Amino acid sequence: MILDRFRIDGQVAVVTGAGRGLGAAIAVAFAEAGADVVIAARTESQLDEVAERVAAAGKRAHTVAADLSDPDATAALAATAVDQFGRLDIVVNNVGGAMPCPLLDTTPDALVQAFNFNVTNAHALIRAAVPRIIDTAGGGSIVNITSTMGRLPGRAFAAYGTAKAALAHYTRLAALDLNPRIRVNAIAPGSILTSALEIVASNDAMRTELEAKTPLHTLGDPEDIAAAALYLVSPAGRYVTGKVLEPDGGLIAPNLDLPIPDL
Repeated sequence: MILDRFRIDGQVAVVTGAGRGLGAAIAVAFAEAGADVVIAARTESQLDEVAERVAAAGKRAHTVAADLSDPDATAALAATAVDQFGRLDIVVNNVGGAMPCPLLDTTPDALVQAFNFNVTNAHALIRAAVPRIIDTAGGGSIVNITSTMGRLPGRAFAAYGTAKAALAHYTRLAALDLNPRIRVNAIAPGSILTSALEIVASNDAMRTELEAKTPLHTLGDPEDIAAAALYLVSPAGRYVTGKVLEPDGGLIAPNLDLPIPDL
């Protein structure tokens, strides 16, 4: 059965930024497909809600409330997975982000912070996870969450877009280094209905613009990204590595112009 290739029974995954949005949807999807999960985010109450959804799917969740802007805290999740569940097979680097800011208002420190939050943290966890994946599972899969703004030019996204573009290419480089035992891929979502889009989605005019400028004329759902992640980490994606999957509704240009004037 082809659907059996999407099962990850008996595997253990670490998902960062899993208190809500994409991370929560990915963690629950993995549980529904048979995996136990270590879920990490800043807010414990949100993690507890996700853990309840994992338990409802018949699997176990271990929650870690931590400041994941700290690479050491992020890297520690690999050891936590092995301590709690005895193995580690899958890592999803979902935590990240940076606020939009006009180019000339973006300080060098802001650029460094965006790089560290989106790329350095992912590298710290991967570096800690790889030996444990090899030792406990023999091989596995890593997924990095980038963004459509890592490939499309948009005003006010110098820090965020640059960091996400770096993470996309880091994915290709890491895949080459970790072949053939660990596959490394990325997902570059478009406009997904998470808390990050709440303000936009609640404004009828802005939502209409977003949808009109998206070739599929609709916004994405967190489960769209969760399905992509499950494909990449499961046996269904066994022949895919070093790639960036783009579930973005077909975007070839940004679908919302921020009101940044010409220079």
